[in-house]
Amino acid sequence: MKVRIVVSGRQNELFFLHVLLNNILLNSHFKEYYVVLSGFEDESCMIYTLDKTDLHILSFLQGEGRMSNVELARRVNLSPSPCLERVRRLENAGFIEGYSARLDAAALGFGTSAFIQVTLDRTTAEVFDRFRDAVILIQEVAECHMVAGGFDYLLKLRLTSMDAYRAVLARIVDLPGVAQTHTYVVIEAIKQDAGLPLLR
Repeated sequence: MKVRIVVSGRQNELFFLHVLLNNILLNSHFKEYYVVLSGFEDESCMIYTLDKTDLHILSFLQGEGRMSNVELARRVNLSPSPCLERVRRLENAGFIEGYSARLDAAALGFGTSAFIQVTLDRTTAEVFDRFRDAVILIQEVAECHMVAGGFDYLLKLRLTSMDAYRAVLARIVDLPGVAQTHTYVVIEAIKQDAGLPLLR
């Protein structure tokens, strides 16, 4: 069975609506669906489709981005040409943001990781913006997430040593609006990002 949904609105609103529809429909009984979004300047981005073959392609590529198209086609039971067309469509639609290599942090001297909770002195838009603009300039901050709860941000650091941690911490506590920090040094990484669970 197929379902076709037609929506319209501003481009940024349509993008978030599309993501929401993906989550709803991929977990429903529909095997394939079409979402037609109007309001985009680029007509190639107006129609999105996803089916189980697309999900298998995405799952294989997020695990091995350098996989050849011939091998990918074999794994998803397609001939190379339609497989490549699907990959290009997934790229153009924004489901694939890019391809990168996973590096061995310890082998490259960045074997120390830490998480830092950051609490701001005020929760205003100006303070949020100033903190965001400053923290993205610190290269040792691998990730920064605004969170709900007892503090405002959670930072993940990649470090070469505890001496490096002290130097980075000194920069973080001096960031605009920072009132308090709590640090948790990683003893052992039990599980790291293995990609999205697309084939549940």
